[in-house]
Amino acid sequence: ARAIVGEAPCYLSFDIDALDPAFAPGTGTPEMGGFTGREALHLVRALRGLDFVGADLVEVSPPLDAAGITAMAGATLLFEILCLLAERSDHRRAADRG
Repeated sequence: ARAIVGEAPCYLSFDIDALDPAFAPGTGTPEMGGFTGREALHLVRALRGLDFVGADLVEVSPPLDAAGITAMAGATLLFEILCLLAERSDHRRAADRG
């Protein structure tokens, strides 16, 4: 991702069905062999420093996940994504000041 995006502004879209159904069963298209929760967090955190201007997380379907596992995974990943966005926003503000 870094090699392709470089320093350009970018948008992050995370599809929850990239996670294995053991970690995110509440999606319309569950796929065996997906990321674990830990791997997904590592992936998102590894994107730190890219110039994100926006993001989303898609495919969470609470009616398909009575235990709420998918919603928890989605909320946790969104928190990490929001941290990336906030950090870049602070970086832009600091660059504008000086």
